[in-house]
Amino acid sequence: MDFLHAIMFAILQGATELFPVSSLGHAVIVPALLKWNIDQAAPGFLPFLVMLHFGTAVGLLAYFWQDWIAMLRGVLGRGYAVEVSVQRGILARLVVATLPAVVVGFAVKKPVQHLFASPLIACAFLVANAGLLLLGETMRTRGVKRTDNLTYTDAFIIGLFQCLAFLPGISRSGAAIVGGLRRGVPHEAAAKFTFLMGTPVIFAASVLEIPKLLKGHEIHALFGVASIAAIVAGMVAYASTAFLMRYFRDHDAWALKPFAWYCAIFGAASFLLISIGL
Repeated sequence: MDFLHAIMFAILQGATELFPVSSLGHAVIVPALLKWNIDQAAPGFLPFLVMLHFGTAVGLLAYFWQDWIAMLRGVLGRGYAVEVSVQRGILARLVVATLPAVVVGFAVKKPVQHLFASPLIACAFLVANAGLLLLGETMRTRGVKRTDNLTYTDAFIIGLFQCLAFLPGISRSGAAIVGGLRRGVPHEAAAKFTFLMGTPVIFAASVLEIPKLLKGHEIHALFGVASIAAIVAGMVAYASTAFLMRYFRDHDAWALKPFAWYCAIFGAASFLLISIGL
């Protein structure tokens, strides 16, 4: 992979990881559409993507640093008793929401790994992602829940929805937001909880995969490029998060629908173009 492709991947990752349109789906489809000469089955490709995820997690951490500091203060017992209790509760719910992804991830990683190399399968699941987003808007439960008053059941169900993203083309953020909507959480609060929840998940994946970049000559040579790309992904992720938090606040009535129509059109058009070899 050359430097230009790496940076383009970084920009793609930094945006699509947060937007409910599936970063992994786009990482499979876009190179196939543009006919990039990249071997996505190569041993260094998945760790490279994980490096981009690591950069994205840093961008999320930078945007929500005040929330993480508040939770840390709660864990350490710093501040008023009420605030300490609230922050400990938020952190506990994030842990509960993360558990399904950890368990399911270990269970399904090998069975679904081959799907990540198939652009046509990714296109099909991207269309399915569109259906999920539209269904989420249609079947949402109206409510005014916030990050600090979710129940443990709410958190667990949102975490279960997040697990749909193990299929390439299903958006992690989109699935989790849909889970939040079903539990009566407005778009903005659901997005915030989703982004907070995604940070440790992405960091955990990075801890498992990044060391692979240091093994073998080919992968080791990619590490420098991957590091620069990760920085770019983090910057794009920060900007994407800032935009989306405002967007979800201002368009709570129908916020996921434009992304659903994009996924449906892009997924179907890409499937057709790749199938006929254009």
